Amino acid sequence: MSELHIIEKPITRAELKEIAEERFGDLVKGAVDTEKGIMVVGGELHFDEAVLLNEQFQSKGKNIWGINLYPDKSGDDMIEFDSVVNLKPNVGNRTRGVDDPEIRKNIKEIVNKLIIE
Repeated sequence: MSELHIIEKPITRAELKEIAEERFGDLVKGAVDTEKGIMVVGGELHFDEAVLLNEQFQSKGKNIWGINLYPDKSGDDMIEFDSVVNLKPNVGNRTRGVDDPEIRKNIKEIVNKLIIE
């Protein structure tokens, strides 16, 4: 069983790739707290990571977004916005994606700060 990894300080892309190999091989599921600028990766479900953010960091649901990370890809191709966690009709997000361009931009900035070459 692979573990959840709390990412508060930068990790390398190689470390992300090792996390990917623990479970899915080519991708890592992650949940990002856009308010706190942290993320949890390595779970089987985005929900597992979201729960950890909520329980350990008191993250608010409206600030938690599910993503998939592909360590072998770069730029915008590395991040996929697709998670049931993202269904938030109460904040206007009615899809599994991230509809608000500002939130997507914020997520990308957090990922780029926490995943380094």
